[in-house]
Amino acid sequence: MRRIGLAVALVLKLVLLPLTADAQQASAQKAAKIGVLIGGTLSSPAVQLEPFKQTLLERGWIEGQNLTVLIRSAEGHYERLPPLARELGDLGADVIVTEGTPPTQAAKRATATVPIVMASTADPVGSGLVSNLAHPGGNLTGVSWFFPDITSKRVELLKEAIPHTARIVVVYNPLNPISEPAVIAIESMAKRLKIQVQRLVVRAPADFDAVLRMMTKPKVDAVLILEDPMTNSQSIRVVDAAKKSRVPTVLGLSNLVVAGGFMSYAPNRPELWRKAAVLTDRILRGAKPGDLPVEQPTKFELVINLKTAKALGLTIPQSFLVRADEVIQ
Repeated sequence: MRRIGLAVALVLKLVLLPLTADAQQASAQKAAKIGVLIGGTLSSPAVQLEPFKQTLLERGWIEGQNLTVLIRSAEGHYERLPPLARELGDLGADVIVTEGTPPTQAAKRATATVPIVMASTADPVGSGLVSNLAHPGGNLTGVSWFFPDITSKRVELLKEAIPHTARIVVVYNPLNPISEPAVIAIESMAKRLKIQVQRLVVRAPADFDAVLRMMTKPKVDAVLILEDPMTNSQSIRVVDAAKKSRVPTVLGLSNLVVAGGFMSYAPNRPELWRKAAVLTDRILRGAKPGDLPVEQPTKFELVINLKTAKALGLTIPQSFLVRADEVIQ
């Protein structure tokens, strides 16, 4: 019995040793400051601070002891991003973590020395943030995916789910440089599928009033909302209005499908933020951001709200439902 107890203790010691070493190494260093720059709101489903902080904790970074997290949010007003980025630099942030392309652009313009980690940025090469994913160089690295391909795939999935789809409205923010290539990709796919596309531009939260009015108009088969730090913070308003007007919504955030949207297809957001936390940890321990390849998501999830579909009077083919990663009943 004593030998069994000693064996269990030895196994536990071996399992916990790497975590203990990480914690000791982190605590031995000076307290770190991480700045988080958000274009939308903290309540946006795209912002996944909990898995980000948990991953840092697992690597020995304890908030309030050897870690301070400074959060700045533009609340959907992109003109606020440049001063907020400079403020994080002035406060001595060791790393600035960004959510979305506009915050990343603002951070990059604000500093060429403070490391920047993109928590979720679409096509950083196309938007000019980095020249190469494998060797980003400079003070920038992070996590990204190719947004136009994903958005065009959503149109294809929509047509499979609702074959009679003939006219869709695309809601997007043109202030985000990745939006225009994404809309062009959507229009190209829609043309192949004989679907008409109407563009609806939103540049600020107040512009969503026009989106809500549009919901009352007939002959709209679906609404696609392109994710963006500003649109993410307002999308729940569109989802609620769409349900009342019996219009399906296609989204990039599964949280909004849980809240009543029809369908989403996108990378797993918590995974993106966990990857960003790992990169942040490596930088805090001495790695240079320009030497760390920009990572890509490994999980893309199709989520369907069948309850919403039934409320909208839609019958979704069973062959489509079996492909979903999650079906909300």
